Amino acid sequence: MLFKACKTDQLKPGEALRLEAEPPIALYRLSDGYYATQDTCTHAQASLAAGDVDLEECTVECPYHGSIFDIRSGHALSPPASRPLRTFPVKIIDGEVFIEID
Repeated sequence: MLFKACKTDQLKPGEALRLEAEPPIALYRLSDGYYATQDTCTHAQASLAAGDVDLEECTVECPYHGSIFDIRSGHALSPPASRPLRTFPVKIIDGEVFIEID
């Protein structure tokens, strides 16, 4: 199923958006495009869309306990999180961003 997230010009590089899907999804815009992960940190109930996005490293830092995740792969890069994030395919269609949710 395709979930309509936003228009392509709604997010600037380095920004993230929380999407009220099931499960909640964080949509990120990096320098090379759009990426989507589960929004909830795998360590604690924190919204990663509210975290700091590092464009150079392509990572997001959890705003609660500082865990860092690779936005592209979902891998947990630092404690206290040890489990990876679920990632979702992103498609751009006619200037709009869609996320594939199964």
